[in-house]
Amino acid sequence: MSSKGSVLRCDVTGKVLMKCFLSGMPDLKLGLNDKIGLEKESQLKSRPTKSGKTIELDDVTFHQCVNLTRFNSEKTVSFVPPDGEFELMKYRITEGVNLPFRVLPTIKELGRTRMEVNVKVKSVFGAKMFALGVVIKIPVPKQTAKTNFQVTSGRAKYNPAIDCLVWKIRKFPGQTESTLSAEVELISTITEKKSLTRPPIQMEFQVPMFTASGLRVRFLKVWEKSGYSTVEWVRYITKAGSYEIRC
Repeated sequence: MSSKGSVLRCDVTGKVLMKCFLSGMPDLKLGLNDKIGLEKESQLKSRPTKSGKTIELDDVTFHQCVNLTRFNSEKTVSFVPPDGEFELMKYRITEGVNLPFRVLPTIKELGRTRMEVNVKVKSVFGAKMFALGVVIKIPVPKQTAKTNFQVTSGRAKYNPAIDCLVWKIRKFPGQTESTLSAEVELISTITEKKSLTRPPIQMEFQVPMFTASGLRVRFLKVWEKSGYSTVEWVRYITKAGSYEIRC
């Protein structure tokens, strides 16, 4: 993102992991809210599907257990699962990505030896959700001598090994904002003043039950000749990849 909060480039790399404990050779069918699959389903049923938001998947790859012939003809993910945990599919999404955070930095150089750093972080996911393990790394010049902080939540410190102010928030609720204000004192150098090159601010986080891609599991059907009943359980998690904000 730019320092004003506009998105410069954005994509999600996602995967569907499965953990199966099913006896016999069950046939499973997974329904997602992807655009092509829903269009195919409405053609087969000769009626539109009530689906809500649909998404377009790019670069999809499947586990070897998936029946590719059925996927190509019906656009459904059908498979006989191996036991235990495996990666059913991988995908990428470049359109309609839901960003979990907005970051608005303001950095002022006050002469040669002082800087003012203000960073506001807003969570834009649902109020009932929360992010865990949030870390914001704000780059500062190599000649940093001393720092003073004020944060509205979490803790911050200067890490000279990576030339960054490191701000950590253990649990960040949705629809809230936190701010960091810092005064940075620099060692005066003899070289003439030139505007500092600023690497981007970097963020780490994970948000349970939130999907940045918007991908949803609509159904998981299980067929097995003995007709046993099954329990299906789905959870979602979004983790930061390269989440960067120019400043």
